[in-house]
Amino acid sequence: MSLALVQEAVANYGAFAAIGAGLAAIGGGIGVGKIGGAAMEAMARQPEMQGKLQGSAIVLIAFIEAVALFGVVVSFLVAG
Repeated sequence: MSLALVQEAVANYGAFAAIGAGLAAIGGGIGVGKIGGAAMEAMARQPEMQGKLQGSAIVLIAFIEAVALFGVVVSFLVAG
């Protein structure tokens, strides 16, 4: 594939990059919601494990947010 063809495709379909950024943000929100809900349910079942569960949940949320941020950045890079 030539570089001109790739540049033309990016120029014509740049709006899809915005959709990709939105999907990445939605996916991150769903992931954080699932982790938060599961952590709260686990803490309600075993209150003595609150410290370990809370720390693990925060680390997992950070990883999910990082992946979502990478998705948004890649979408904006594709949009050019």
